[in-house]
Parts: sequence; structure tokens; C-alpha cells
Amino acid sequence: MSVIKTEGKERPDTPCVAVCSTTFDDVCRGCGRTVAEVAEWVFMTAEQKDVVWIRILAEGYPRRNT
Repeated sequence: MSVIKTEGKERPDTPCVAVCSTTFDDVCRGCGRTVAEVAEWVFMTAEQKDVVWIRILAEGYPRRNT
């Protein structure tokens, strides 16, 4: 997995932790992204990804044991 440096911090190029589940709503219980964000991730700019990263980290994602 590659690492991206944004805002002075290193983080993986994707928040995916291979705990994919959107059974109860449209937010993945592993990474915290919406279904739309997961689908569009590879097309997002670094700035758009930063916005998602900031939100999911504030919400306590990504998490492996959910």
C-alpha cells in the first residue's frame, strides 16, 4: 500500500481497512466513507480526499473491529 503525505501527515492512499459493510446505511462501518465516496475515491483530487479524511478521522474511522 502506498502512503500519501497531506497536511504534513503521512497516511495510506485509501482509508479502506478491508472491513467493508454498508448493511445498515450508506456509510461503511470499516472506513467511514459513504458508498458514493468509495465509488468516486480513485477520481477524487487530493483536496477532496483530504476533506473526507478529516471527517472520517474526526468520527473515529477507520476502524478494523466494528
